[in-house]
Amino acid sequence: MSKHVTFKGRLVMVGFGSIGQGVLPLILRHIDMDPARITIITAEERGRAVAESFGIRFVQKTLTPDTFRAVLEPELSDGDFLLNLAVDVSSVDLLAFCRDKGLLYLDTCIEPWLGGYTDTSLSPSRRSNYALREQALSLRRGAETGPTAVITHGANPGLVTHFVKQALLNIARDTGLEVEKPASRAAWAALMERLSVKVVHVAERDTQVANQPKAVGEFVNTWSIDGFVGEGCQPAELGWGSHEKALPPDGRRHDFGGGAAIYLMRPGASTRVRTWTPLEGPFHGFLITHGEAISISDYFTVTEAERVRFRPTCHYAYHPCDDAVLSVHELAGKSWAVQPRKRLMMDEIVRGTDELGVLLAGHAKGAYWFGSQLSVEEARALCPHNNATSLQVTVSVLAGMVWAIENPARGIVEPEELDFERILEVAAPYLGRVTGAYTDWTPLDGRGVLFPEDLDQDDPWQFKNIRVV
Repeated sequence: MSKHVTFKGRLVMVGFGSIGQGVLPLILRHIDMDPARITIITAEERGRAVAESFGIRFVQKTLTPDTFRAVLEPELSDGDFLLNLAVDVSSVDLLAFCRDKGLLYLDTCIEPWLGGYTDTSLSPSRRSNYALREQALSLRRGAETGPTAVITHGANPGLVTHFVKQALLNIARDTGLEVEKPASRAAWAALMERLSVKVVHVAERDTQVANQPKAVGEFVNTWSIDGFVGEGCQPAELGWGSHEKALPPDGRRHDFGGGAAIYLMRPGASTRVRTWTPLEGPFHGFLITHGEAISISDYFTVTEAERVRFRPTCHYAYHPCDDAVLSVHELAGKSWAVQPRKRLMMDEIVRGTDELGVLLAGHAKGAYWFGSQLSVEEARALCPHNNATSLQVTVSVLAGMVWAIENPARGIVEPEELDFERILEVAAPYLGRVTGAYTDWTPLDGRGVLFPEDLDQDDPWQFKNIRVV
């Protein structure tokens, strides 16, 4: 396997769950560096055997607001890399630490300290992903340069933004629109507006099945259970498009920040939406809060005279593996108190595919899905310690690290600010079938047959039509 880049500094990985264990072999395979200069710092013993099998130093320590600097400072100096794959560790505090120490940085989502997702002393707005993003981006005001820190670069958020850009170019080509590849944020937003894209769904269907069914009192998932539960208990969030006619009855606007998103007064894991993928067809997914729902809507906004002229609605539409759906149902029934046992599905998976992509809708050809269709068999053959879900995340982490090393002085950046072609070049060999498909499906299909519904027949892509009530 070819090396993409050489790195002479030290690398500290914070957290070593499913994503850490899955990305380590990719780092060793594609980044030319001395394994003796890699250290893993994690709160749990889980994963020690994997680290030691690669000869990587493993330190079991819990990072807290009071201890993280003392733990990390001896391990890192100017030009080194901090890879944050932990839950319950503040991304904003680590970002500030890396800026002070001259470190490269990457994370897959913006995390608060333990308990931040469910801190009822904070309003739903203040414990949202919107608020966490505002905190992270505030660190770059007045310091637009400096060591590169890539925030929210997993599969989603992260990889899906690069799918959006490629999808836009594909739609432009297929509708006969001759355009140059946009070279700026304004040009990308103008292209989306010109194509009349109203909605961007991060549409994902996971069909992986294990030979061990979910038991009562057990939460089962194909990726971080703590991460999924934390996101699922946050308010449902979505980027709010300029075509939307009315705020949902339980929708609320934030009274701070850029205003690209709204939230609902209910958890994401109890909110469902209609969407579509090529293999599954139409389905109901959870509207789990995710950073890309905010950053994509924000990035593709067109303003005129300081007013929003165009903005897409964007949100996650996620159907996890069937055992995870049962786990969420049980979780909700227990008033969001997580089950006493947790099981990350890995070796026991016997079949299935993670179909992860973006559905761009409202344009001249209806709706277009573009993304990755990766089976568990392909994932295992491509890289050890991965299933189909984790590999889509870990290869995006790898690609983001490669870009950061190649561009070491770009300051704090979101996925939308990276070179999408470079990211896809690194990631594509690990994504199975990368494909696009058009569909004439809309969320109005088959509606009102059994029961009358209050639908907007004039515009199928209104959120009121997409939401399941």
